Amino acid sequence: MDVRHRAPFAANASIELNRPETEANIVQQIPPETPDLPLGQAGRKASRVDGRHLRSERTKKLIIEAYMALVRDSTQVPTAAQIAERAGYSVRSIFERFPDLHALRVAATDHAISEAKVMGMPRDTGGDRETRIRSQVESRASGCERWLPLWRVLIANKDDSPELQQRIKIIRQLIVLRIEAMFRPELAALAEPDRKKTLIALEALMDFESWARMVEMFGLSRDEACNVWIRAIDRLLPQTPPPVS
Repeated sequence: MDVRHRAPFAANASIELNRPETEANIVQQIPPETPDLPLGQAGRKASRVDGRHLRSERTKKLIIEAYMALVRDSTQVPTAAQIAERAGYSVRSIFERFPDLHALRVAATDHAISEAKVMGMPRDTGGDRETRIRSQVESRASGCERWLPLWRVLIANKDDSPELQQRIKIIRQLIVLRIEAMFRPELAALAEPDRKKTLIALEALMDFESWARMVEMFGLSRDEACNVWIRAIDRLLPQTPPPVS
């Protein structure tokens, strides 16, 4: 992919790195879904979820999962007919739940963000330097392997979609938060602006397309690509401060 098509992180760094953020308030930037059922008399429908609504939500989830599976299987954006066939529903069923394929793409992205949050929870944050670096690399490698195809669809379609641009920003912010959590001792030892520059470099190093180039262009195995990241991160980070006694 041409790097000119990537959303530049550094351009937004002053926003994302100069104020405290949490995963909760970052993800709150995603607008809530519009409920399928309107409010009934005296709000009765708001207080119960009937069988039709449950079936509709299940159908919607299966359509989203079919879309994501097709994106992973092919470099092409799937058509409505392909999605319907994969999900086991009619094309009409898709457009009864999503006004267009763009709305489906946005919903799939929100589903992926929720799933990635669970999969990518920081682990081993209290470990030594080597353990934390390896844990971060393994987690990020798994995320790239799973979400690279969807990420490419987001980047390819972002120019005319404020919704996708917002999701791209949220994903990058979440990645930065994980980096900060994993390497807090080393980053805390740096003064600004060195801390900010190091964060930007680490985020760029572990970008989706960085992983793709190692695997697709240079033919590295997963272990080889992980070792490249491990060595690079170790060199980018300052010396780990001694533990406070």
